[in-house]
Amino acid sequence: MSHDAVPATETVHRDWAEIDRLPTVELLRLMNTEDRGVPTAVAGELERIAAVVDAVAARMARGGRLVYAGAGTAGRLGVLDAAECPPTFGTDPALVVGLIAGGRPAVTAAAEGAEDRTDLAEADVSALRLGPADTLVGVSASGRTPYALAAVRTARGAGALTVGLACNRNSALAAAAELGIEVEVGPEVLAGSTRLKAGTAQKLVLNLLSTAVMVRLGRTYGNLMVDLRATNDKLRDRARRIVAEATGADEEAVERALTTTDGRVKDAILTLLADVDAPTAAHLLKASDGRLRDALRHART
Repeated sequence: MSHDAVPATETVHRDWAEIDRLPTVELLRLMNTEDRGVPTAVAGELERIAAVVDAVAARMARGGRLVYAGAGTAGRLGVLDAAECPPTFGTDPALVVGLIAGGRPAVTAAAEGAEDRTDLAEADVSALRLGPADTLVGVSASGRTPYALAAVRTARGAGALTVGLACNRNSALAAAAELGIEVEVGPEVLAGSTRLKAGTAQKLVLNLLSTAVMVRLGRTYGNLMVDLRATNDKLRDRARRIVAEATGADEEAVERALTTTDGRVKDAILTLLADVDAPTAAHLLKASDGRLRDALRHART
């Protein structure tokens, strides 16, 4: 392979050839300095990310799903983002899905050979039975991982919206997808270790994507996580704080509202702000597609 064919994320930066001889603090300073450029690189793609958010949100509002597909670090980051949506936004686990080359075992153990298996990607995506309301985001630092490419092509063939997220310009992944996000982070301090800057960039983009989509879908109220699932003591305490912040109600009123609504934060807020009972709050929210601001407006008219 010629040097020109090597993605920037895989190239060797000659100035860093002797990092093993640096004092520890200097090694860390070098890595930290390089990391600082990642948010700037992501900022350069905000317009493209915004286009993806709006397209995904429009489809999910019609009942569509968001699917991530990648191998290695990229796949794990997609699985992580998908796993965090149910507790944060109260989504059904089937709504945001992470596919990783090699399946569940690859989340905690390396399965490097799986990234070349296009047949695995085709099978994984086909099993989801994607359609026009769904979106698949292929994630790959190099932008040419066979598993991610095959996942995008299979999803596009099924009529789903496809997005390619890469960390190199002019990537095959972005070209294969309808929408592309290419965050150019350059060579890694440890040559080719794309769990570093490229991994950080991918995590930042996925944070932006899923969070902004959920905001657009009304799964927040301002900057409050009103759809969170209070499944432990920490989250139950957070639920109380969210209701208190949104309503200004005292501790006793908050506790009573959460009790009458079986711990559903949105419903509790609505009972307090609109002065309605729990069944009415549930009805208003259902009629408003779960959007608390719309439910409040309907309750007051």
